[in-house]
Formats: sequence, structure tokens, C-alpha cells
Amino acid sequence: MGLYRVGDQAADEGGLVRIPFMLPTLCAGFPSPAEDFIEGALELPRWLVPNPPATFIWRVRGWSMKGAGIHDEDLAVVDRSLSPSSGAVVVAVVNGEMSLKRLVAQGNRLSLSFDNPEMGEFVLEDLEEGLLWGVLLFSVRWHHVKSRASLVR
Repeated sequence: MGLYRVGDQAADEGGLVRIPFMLPTLCAGFPSPAEDFIEGALELPRWLVPNPPATFIWRVRGWSMKGAGIHDEDLAVVDRSLSPSSGAVVVAVVNGEMSLKRLVAQGNRLSLSFDNPEMGEFVLEDLEEGLLWGVLLFSVRWHHVKSRASLVR
């Protein structure tokens, strides 16, 4: 695997780019302790991934983003080069743990919200540690259970 500057990664002959598949899972709920590393890579069409060197794939665990159509076991394709804006679904490091949330700005107040009315929100100023890591480009959901289990386990 070579090193590329942002935007330099070319597609192969078939128009595919390799995107790192991250472990552990991306928490879509309350963060839990875990160590992150790259499990492997998935190939996606270059036209789906505007900035391959800054793009990563995470498996989602939890239901806190179900209102955004993001479910447990989906794959989240995240671009670190995008600037987050209010309303964006973001990957945030909350007290050292990776988590999927919606960024909400109200005046000078930033919060990370769940898209699940049964859950509350994090106000960034109340957190011990918080960092916006990347912005969700899209998610992938399998509707055929056998296909999901065999692809990225």
C-alpha cells in the first residue's frame, strides 16, 4: 500500500479505490471503551469517494441514529477532509471514543445529538474531551442478511 497526498489516489483499471475498513465498530449510542485499528479495505467506485486518502469505512453499532436512516450493522463511509456544518452527521471522538452523532449549532452552542428521540444529547462544552473526526458521506445497508454477514466479518 502506497502513501498518497489528499486527492492523489487514482482508481484502478476498473475505476475502484481501496478504502480502509476500521475496527472496532463506530458507536451509534453511548461510547464504550475500545481500541481502533484498520481491519482491511473495501473497494468502492472512485465516483462515490471524492477524496479516497481521507475516507474511511466503519461498521455501525447501535440505534442512536435510526432517525437518520442509519441502523445497527450498517457501514458508515466517513470523509475526514470535509468541514462539518450544523445538521451534518459526524464521527466525533467523545471522551476518547469514536461515536456517530448529528452536529447541531444553536447560536454559540454546539451539541452532538442522537437521531433517536429516546436518547439525549451531548453539549460539547460539557464534555471532558471532544473532537470532530470526520463527516458522514453515506451509509450502506444490506437488506439480505446472508449478504451482510459474508462481506465484512
